[in-house]
Amino acid sequence: MVLCTFLLLDTSIAQRKINSDYRLHIKSVSDPISIDGVMDEETWAEAEIATDFFMIIPMDTSFSSVRTDVRMAYDEKHIYILVENFHALDGPYMVESLRRDFSFGKNDNFIFFMDPFDDQLNGFSFGANAAGAQWDGIMFNGGQIDLSWDNKWVSKVQNYEDRWVFEAAIPFKSIRYKDGIKEWGINFSRMDLKTTEKSGWAPVPRQFPSASLAYTGVLVWDSPPPSPGPNVSVIPYALGGMNRNIQEGQGAEYRNAFGMDAKIGLSSSLNLDLTVNPDFSQVEVDRQVTNLERFELFFPERRQFFLENGDIFGNFGYETIRPFFSRRVGLDAPIIAGARLSGRVNKDWRVGAMSMQTAAVPENNYGGQNYSVISLQRRVFSRSNIGAILVNRQSAPFEPNAGGERRFSEYNRNVGFEFNYASPNNLWTGKAFMLNSFSPIQGHGVAYASNLRYASGNLTWNWRHEYVSENYTAEVGFVPRTGFYKASPSVGYLFFPKSKKILSHGPELNVNLFYNTDWELTDNESFMVYRVRFRSQSNLFVWGAYDFIKLQRPFDPTNFSGDLLESGTDHQWYSVGGEYTSKPQSLFTYSVSGRLGGYFADGDRYNLAGEMGYRIQPYFSMTMNANYNEIHLPEPWDVTRFWLIGPRFDLTLTNTFFITTFVQYNEQIENINLNARLQWRFAPASDIFLVVTDNYLPAPFYAKDRSVALKFTYWWNL
Repeated sequence: MVLCTFLLLDTSIAQRKINSDYRLHIKSVSDPISIDGVMDEETWAEAEIATDFFMIIPMDTSFSSVRTDVRMAYDEKHIYILVENFHALDGPYMVESLRRDFSFGKNDNFIFFMDPFDDQLNGFSFGANAAGAQWDGIMFNGGQIDLSWDNKWVSKVQNYEDRWVFEAAIPFKSIRYKDGIKEWGINFSRMDLKTTEKSGWAPVPRQFPSASLAYTGVLVWDSPPPSPGPNVSVIPYALGGMNRNIQEGQGAEYRNAFGMDAKIGLSSSLNLDLTVNPDFSQVEVDRQVTNLERFELFFPERRQFFLENGDIFGNFGYETIRPFFSRRVGLDAPIIAGARLSGRVNKDWRVGAMSMQTAAVPENNYGGQNYSVISLQRRVFSRSNIGAILVNRQSAPFEPNAGGERRFSEYNRNVGFEFNYASPNNLWTGKAFMLNSFSPIQGHGVAYASNLRYASGNLTWNWRHEYVSENYTAEVGFVPRTGFYKASPSVGYLFFPKSKKILSHGPELNVNLFYNTDWELTDNESFMVYRVRFRSQSNLFVWGAYDFIKLQRPFDPTNFSGDLLESGTDHQWYSVGGEYTSKPQSLFTYSVSGRLGGYFADGDRYNLAGEMGYRIQPYFSMTMNANYNEIHLPEPWDVTRFWLIGPRFDLTLTNTFFITTFVQYNEQIENINLNARLQWRFAPASDIFLVVTDNYLPAPFYAKDRSVALKFTYWWNL
């Protein structure tokens, strides 16, 4: 039934690509190009120009008032792009810093989106802000971008009185594309904070991000792009470091390690990644949160090895029903080695296969584990796909310590099928999937869900429902809750007034209803929000909510005291709140939010949170986050107060040298975390890292543990 609905929606819309009339011809270079931000080569004088950008916001019915000219060319090894970003108003550009993968809405920037398979689903994004900080990401699901992806390319920004110029060279070996086709999807996006305009070369409706691949134009090659040839990269690393558990009175433990990653291009669109003894000590620390939830919190994957084509593995299911979550691999035990095949077999088929082997950790009763995933995707209709996945965790033979228990069962397996729908104009999107799990202890379990979403310029609505059985298990996934049915309708409407100050405003209603497997209501989370977006790019929203919860298991409402509310007890309350975020053009920015209302056990919860930021552009930025919770409950809890404070300092002397320092004080877990990371990108995609991490007990103040790591990586193309 769901598939028939999607089919009717797809066939009711013209199959022709929406912006196929927007065509930019790319030709081979006529002279060598130097990446210096200076337009002095004959190639650029001869290149076709993409100009006359359309405004996306604040309005999507006219041309942009900001002029942007784009030229592209190529040779046997690189794609080249040169962009002139002209000023419409006097004044300096606005950027946060020179930090890589900057926040899109807080920087004057230019970004482009390539769809080298012309399937409107997957691609690559590159760009820079007006100070030269680079941006790169891998694209999936028709317009989502994973900025954790990092690859080898070079760029330069030069600033002039009337414009800033971005010039870049992207190796063919850094991206994946289909051999033999002469037309790629492409679009260009410009954010100009002085005029508060976001614009695009091929027009994009304002309810969609400018990255929407459904609205790309066409990059027309004078001949098919050259084959990248042998495409083998070796990325060795060497590391030295020290760890010390001061709280346990242990001495310093020194370590040195060597390892290697390798990337082998089996074709222009299919890649094999190999890793031996990987180390991820340079990965940025997770942002801590005050945890008042009943279920496990989600933290994103940041490790580079798992990211390219990561959507084919990790986006199966929903955000809270994932059969595979790569953070389950290698965080509790070291990874010995792994292999990962991902990419396209042809225009219609994508494949992903991964196998990772971890070592045993006898002191923690961990045996060696093998984690394997196989995923297939087949394109259907114009912008949709069907997929299948198999996830397997297999334990090696292992005898636990005397008196201990094995931390893992013999195996856990998941098999699933999924259908992802996106209409040609992106107004309709949806998903339907089914998962089965197999384990020697829990036995067989099942989960299935589907949703259908509509998003026009004014009206947005979504219907979603889920079912997860009691014994469904995904030990390599992220499924924080089992044994429920869920229905989640939502609807919103936006008004676009003819106002000089307000861009849009409107209400949105969301309802989340949970039932246990006997169809007894256990949760009702209903909230109404009213949003106002100003032309200055500042935002305001206010909300009211009703919560009803029938606890299915004992729960400590502070996640701190150890005192539990009984299973089966009912709790309901009302609450209100709001948030305001200032305009990003100012050197000083801020946001503030608050909440007040009821809580568990007829209690009350008050929350006040804020962020302040100041930048000396483009070299230094400082932000201070603070979050205060005060919970009033009957005995034995009484009044509980939590502070979470997190200043961050970014020093970016150039776009290849970064020093980032986090301090995180979390009263709930009684910890002060200090993380300082120095990164010098001495060559494209090649780095030296120095990372220092300390944890302290707040009172009395003393160090609990400390680690220092110095790591060298080099990207070597064979």
